[in-house]
Amino acid sequence: MGLRTMLTKRAKKKIEQELRVKKRQNLEIRDSLAMERTKMANERTLLAYMRTATAMVLAGLTFIKVFDNDPFYIGIGVIAIPLGLVIACFGYYRFSKKKSQVSRYANIYTPTSPVLAEVAAQEEEASSQQ
Repeated sequence: MGLRTMLTKRAKKKIEQELRVKKRQNLEIRDSLAMERTKMANERTLLAYMRTATAMVLAGLTFIKVFDNDPFYIGIGVIAIPLGLVIACFGYYRFSKKKSQVSRYANIYTPTSPVLAEVAAQEEEASSQQ
C-alpha cells in the first residue's frame, strides 16, 4: 500500500494547504531577492558608467600631456574630457531614475504569506473544532 491510500482526506487537505502556504512564501522570498538583485544591478551599471567616464577623462588628460606638440591628439584630448564628464552625468541620471522606479515598486509590493499562513491556521482550527 502506498502513502497515498493511507492518508485520510483531511490529512491530504491539511498537507496541501501547508504546501500552498510554503509555495507562496517561497515565491515572496524569490521576489524579494529579485528586488535586491535589481538594486545591485543598477549600482553595478552606475559603477560601469563612472569607470568609463574616468577612463575618458584620464585618456583626454594623457593625450594633452603626452602629445603636447601635436594638435590632432590635443584635440582628441580636449574632446575626451568633456565627453567623460557627460558620460558621468548621464550615468548618474540613469541610476537616479532607475533607483526611484525600483523604490516605487518596492513600496507597492506587499508580502502576503503571513496573511495566508494566518488564514490557513484559522481554517485548520475551525475544522478541528467541528
